[in-house]
Amino acid sequence: MTGDLEAFYLPTDDGNVFESTPATASPWDHSLQHGGPPAALLARAVESVRTDPGLSIARFTADMLGGIPQGTMRVEAHVVRPGRRVELVEASLWAGDQLSVKASAWLIRATPGSTREHWDPAKKVPDIPPASAERFFEGVSPDWGYGRALDWRFVSGGYEPGPATVWARLRIPLVAGEETSPVQRLLTLADSTNGLSGSLPMSSWYFIPPTVTVTVERPPTSEWMLLDARSTIGPDGIGLAQGDMSDEHGRFAVVTQPLMVAPR
Repeated sequence: MTGDLEAFYLPTDDGNVFESTPATASPWDHSLQHGGPPAALLARAVESVRTDPGLSIARFTADMLGGIPQGTMRVEAHVVRPGRRVELVEASLWAGDQLSVKASAWLIRATPGSTREHWDPAKKVPDIPPASAERFFEGVSPDWGYGRALDWRFVSGGYEPGPATVWARLRIPLVAGEETSPVQRLLTLADSTNGLSGSLPMSSWYFIPPTVTVTVERPPTSEWMLLDARSTIGPDGIGLAQGDMSDEHGRFAVVTQPLMVAPR
């Protein structure tokens, strides 16, 4: 099913430059990228420059400055506010000569087990459904790369308007030849919140998020991630997509996206 998809990105001899693959494709224009993989690539850059691996991404925001074209991607990251317990990192993604995404991340030092007695895992999550026939949004090609690059198992909802709850896992790595970190995995999925939960038909309405913010209580502990997504629309062409992300131990992150809502 994904034999032609090696990874979302291929590395080059320059450690900060990558080539996008069809696995990053937007469902509506395959010459552009879905927002998830670029966000994850920027999280990789953040993790590479943090001053200590004990610092964990606790809040990540990616601002999309327009459509992200396919091709050569260059990422940059730098520590803005170093700290022993809290750190701020900013990162940028360039598609060719175009600045396409700006990101910022707050990192907090994780102290394993220090607050376990106060941890209240969420209620039991639903079981992962068995695999079923794969399909995508109406009008989207069955060859859609990003769609095929993940294994989708819907608990409720689907590719029709309305809320959706879905288990998903990456079938391929973010960067070829590398292990994808837990935070990179969750960010590859998180930007799907608005698309999975749109309350109006995609064929006749735009609901475009210019940014995505993910607040992370802890990284996911397994490859399967549950995304419980919902969207609302206000009276003036602005909406809000929200998602709770969970694993077998309960919720680990919250996603929010403002939406520009308009007829096509």
